[in-house]
Amino acid sequence: MAPTSDFGRKFAELTWVFLILSCPTLAAAEPPQNKPATVREWVSGASDSLVENYRWFHTNPELSFQEEHTASQLAELLAAEGYQVTPGIGGHGLVALLNNGDGPTIMFRTDLDALPVTENTELVYASQKKVTLADGTTSGVMHACGHDIHMTNALGVARYMAHHKDQWQGTLMILGQPAEEKGAGAKAMLEDGLFERFPKPDYALALHVDPTMPVGTVGFRAGYAMANVDSVDIILKGKGGHGAYPHMTVDPIVQAAQLVMDLQTIVSREIAPSEPAVVTVGAIHGGTKHNVIGESCHLQLTVRSYGEETRKQLLDAIRRKANAVAESYRAEKPEITVKEGTPSLFNDQKLTGSVVETLRRTLGDDHVVPVDPSMGGEDFSRYGLAGVPIFMFRLGAVDARRLARYEQLGQKPPSLHSPLFYPDAEEALQTSVTASVAALLDLFGNKTDQP
Repeated sequence: MAPTSDFGRKFAELTWVFLILSCPTLAAAEPPQNKPATVREWVSGASDSLVENYRWFHTNPELSFQEEHTASQLAELLAAEGYQVTPGIGGHGLVALLNNGDGPTIMFRTDLDALPVTENTELVYASQKKVTLADGTTSGVMHACGHDIHMTNALGVARYMAHHKDQWQGTLMILGQPAEEKGAGAKAMLEDGLFERFPKPDYALALHVDPTMPVGTVGFRAGYAMANVDSVDIILKGKGGHGAYPHMTVDPIVQAAQLVMDLQTIVSREIAPSEPAVVTVGAIHGGTKHNVIGESCHLQLTVRSYGEETRKQLLDAIRRKANAVAESYRAEKPEITVKEGTPSLFNDQKLTGSVVETLRRTLGDDHVVPVDPSMGGEDFSRYGLAGVPIFMFRLGAVDARRLARYEQLGQKPPSLHSPLFYPDAEEALQTSVTASVAALLDLFGNKTDQP
């Protein structure tokens, strides 16, 4: 019989509450509260799809300015997420825009091209592609510099931002850039009207894999992070003749030998010890036979620096020393050709500080580490010279156990551009997409404590 008094009703209600709390079956029947997934949880759920995308990019590499199918694949995947995609910028470059109300415009750049390297990783999805180079030789093609990770990361970022438009406002620009390996793609896109035809970004971000850092970590450097890259060709002139009668000749190979040694004193004796600089003679071509003194000798140099003043000092010194050697041998003045390549990459100090704070909050202080500047080149720098604050961070790409094994064996891990280099893709992408999304959300104004 149901209770009819107030006391009876209250007693029945308390009894029912006690039964729910004490009975696991009844307690479990209560519907769970839906909690939005964190960025990290979302990336974990998207991992299988991203790894599949990564393997396609890895298996189908294309050389600089030949990235037709790579760009088409990336454009198709971005368009499927709702991005307005414009292909054919500066070659096979593409711009993908996602407009989401008022707010800043932020660019996230990925490079598209691979290298003429024959892959030797023995991965089941290793590149088998072969091409004929301009000199008639045949080479394999490989993403030996990690651009396949870069593209997959940009795709993961693009998907998250498209699926979570309630978390940010502004315009996201995903930039697919050709020919980074030639140091020419950014220039080609800018000359094709990149920032006239599309919104000029308020900020630009990018990342680059690092084969010496463990997955789960990222590295940063404010200010100069990568170098000016210049190429110098020197043709020393001689007077040919018989190797048995050198007194009747002007020997260009002896000139070259002296010049190689003289060039080494530029950095050691003319540049301040605190200023990084490199002058490397990468190739010498001269002569045809044991007993013939030739007419010329060709030297090919790479020259690295950071500041513009040091760059000019190095190039002026190379010209001076080459001319001095020729004069000392009574030789004709040498031909000196300087090809100014990729400018040094300067990470905007304020932007770097802001993003690093976000990365530390997202990944933990121990997983965000300062790194040394590199004498390598990166044409992401050109967007900074175009007036956009830029920041490129490094991404740990190799499992810590693999790195420990290399150390145990007394070996260095395979470097970028090595036929043996490969990243631990799934783990690297988990970190890269999580970090990149967190950085973008903060720059768009959504401060997240638990990405």
